[in-house]
Amino acid sequence: MRTHQPGPRLRVVLDTDTFNEVDDQFALAHLLLSPEQVDLEAVYAAPFVVPGRALNSADGMEKSHEEIHRVLDLVQGKAPAVFRGSKNYLPDATTPVESDSASDLVERAMATKEGRLNVLGIAVATNIASAILMEPRIVEKLTIVWLGGHAPYYWPTAAEFNLGQDIHAARVLLDSQAPLVLLPCHPVASHLTTTVAELDRRLAPHSELGSYLTDIVRNYAGDCTTVWSKPIWDIAASAWAINREWIVTDRLPSPVLKDDLTWERRTDRHLIEIARQLDCDAIFNDFFAKARGEKIADL
Repeated sequence: MRTHQPGPRLRVVLDTDTFNEVDDQFALAHLLLSPEQVDLEAVYAAPFVVPGRALNSADGMEKSHEEIHRVLDLVQGKAPAVFRGSKNYLPDATTPVESDSASDLVERAMATKEGRLNVLGIAVATNIASAILMEPRIVEKLTIVWLGGHAPYYWPTAAEFNLGQDIHAARVLLDSQAPLVLLPCHPVASHLTTTVAELDRRLAPHSELGSYLTDIVRNYAGDCTTVWSKPIWDIAASAWAINREWIVTDRLPSPVLKDDLTWERRTDRHLIEIARQLDCDAIFNDFFAKARGEKIADL
């Protein structure tokens, strides 16, 4: 396994719909377990709607807020500030939905004197887009890393959960001049898969956190009797913050999101980074080692 030379800690905030699936919890834990690389300052609860898990967007946000605290309780160390996010999605591409999360992001960004505040978005982009609409000057202070949509230009559709929940918010991110790193779900983050059998061996026995994360994946699988694996999509974002060498990106024009949820390529658009490959083994090895309390050099 390649070793990573220590560098300056990144200032990070995380925007997450933590109760939506099971992968947000892994990404949050990954950041909390990486204090040498990451200074996680704040966590924002994002809205979502999924039948059986959240009745409406406000309910999804509240349940995400509760789940954030459950994960924080399982990880020792300095706890970041936690804020409730938007209860609704953007009504259009120019009107923000004010929330404690959006207000904190504006305040935190505008207070940045040197460098940039790194915003990791692993949910619908409503909170981040609202902050940009509330105070457009923050684009000069932020680097946004967003896991949303599928690979531009060659995947047949952009339609994906984070993007599809709030199309207006996705367009705000793609149209803003803030440095943007786009982490496509298919066919990039989709490679970050694990199984209950792997988690039972490498994670569950070693800590209360490991047991919790394994159990939520097991419960998500339900009474599955066939071969089954689960993408832990969101650790692509935590991996970017911890070691950029694990993610290969291309600088390409920001795609235009069309009404039919397909991508349009325009050469006159500003450049963004789009991930095309991940070092999945390195990412999972790093996560499992930290969750077991091991030193990475021991691997």
